[in-house]
Amino acid sequence: MTDPELPLLTEPARPVGPVVTTAEQLAETAELLRADAALPIGIDTERAHGYRYFSRAYLIQLRTANGPARLVDPIAFNDTELEPLREVLNQREWILHAASQDLPCLLERDLRPTRVWDTEMGGRLLGLPRVGMASLAEVYGGVRLKKEHSAADWSRRPLPDSWLAYAALDVELLHTFLAQEADALTGAGKAEWWAQECQYELDVAVPPRQLPGPDDWRRTSGMHQLRKPRQLAAVRELWLARDAIARKLDRSPSKILPDRAISAAAEHLSLTGLAAYENRGAKRWRANWEAALAKARDLGTSQLPPVHVPNPGPPHHRNWERRAPRAAHRLDVAKAALTELSEQIEVPQENILAPDLLRQLMWKPPEDLAVGLAQLNARPWQIELTTELLASAVLAGERSGLPEVVRSRRGRSS
Repeated sequence: MTDPELPLLTEPARPVGPVVTTAEQLAETAELLRADAALPIGIDTERAHGYRYFSRAYLIQLRTANGPARLVDPIAFNDTELEPLREVLNQREWILHAASQDLPCLLERDLRPTRVWDTEMGGRLLGLPRVGMASLAEVYGGVRLKKEHSAADWSRRPLPDSWLAYAALDVELLHTFLAQEADALTGAGKAEWWAQECQYELDVAVPPRQLPGPDDWRRTSGMHQLRKPRQLAAVRELWLARDAIARKLDRSPSKILPDRAISAAAEHLSLTGLAAYENRGAKRWRANWEAALAKARDLGTSQLPPVHVPNPGPPHHRNWERRAPRAAHRLDVAKAALTELSEQIEVPQENILAPDLLRQLMWKPPEDLAVGLAQLNARPWQIELTTELLASAVLAGERSGLPEVVRSRRGRSS
């Protein structure tokens, strides 16, 4: 809960200056960022989720420990023109809040730190009940922040002054967060855990994908009600048609055609009577939707997508008790032990071991659990804390007297 007694921070402490859009301004900004060279640079980005197809950075906010914030418009520069900024940032450590959200769009512009410090992750490892930027501002800065423009269309130009003030505040307190979390984590014996988690975030970060994956269409809302392969083919073809249009226009796919309209048309293989296809936006592309449905209707049986896609990993854990009682028992024992550990060390259970990772290990435990954890990208601190705990869960499963994994009626091994 926000504390209404705390002062509301509405402006950065130092004047921000105009948005950087020229080569001269960028060179001046790069020179300013060379100050405090031994300290990390605070960085944030603003994107345009829900408005644009591509997950680009439309604004980059930068701040040194003792300098004013600088706001850079990366869309104003091609990759070569951005080199002065790259020369500075790629030689420095960065402070980010929720690094996994910002790193991809920065990597897309070949901006990569020597090291990253994620203040959201620091808050998680400290067991703070809320780790959003506004919450940390209250805990570490003693101020309130308004998070009122996070869902705005940051591809808009020019950007309103109130938005720019909001963006600058996103980097105003990052150095304060870093200093206080570093002290607290060191005192709690968790500094190395934080370093490992931050390094992992940097290691796994990749630029945003430019093309859809082969099964991305299966995430269309409402399609779970469709049971026939040809209906699924219609979802796929409509989804691909929409994606091509959205990618060409760099608009959010939902702005072209909502998911529910795709599922509705796929159910009857027709647009007849569907109001969603009569509004101005969707009607503009009606020929594309008709062509997609025609293609789905004309596909041969062998060309239709399967209703169920084989899952390379364990089945849904809700089915374990029936299909694999011993694995279900292992999982229950491991979860209980992790819950107890979470309370002891004041770290959320999902940060000790990701739920998917735990299920993979307990479904079919490897002979060497420490090796198995490492192969699934668990960090050293997690391996050290959980290997013995997981070994006890595996042993409990073996001693349970429950049967091994059962076979389904189709004759496949579970």
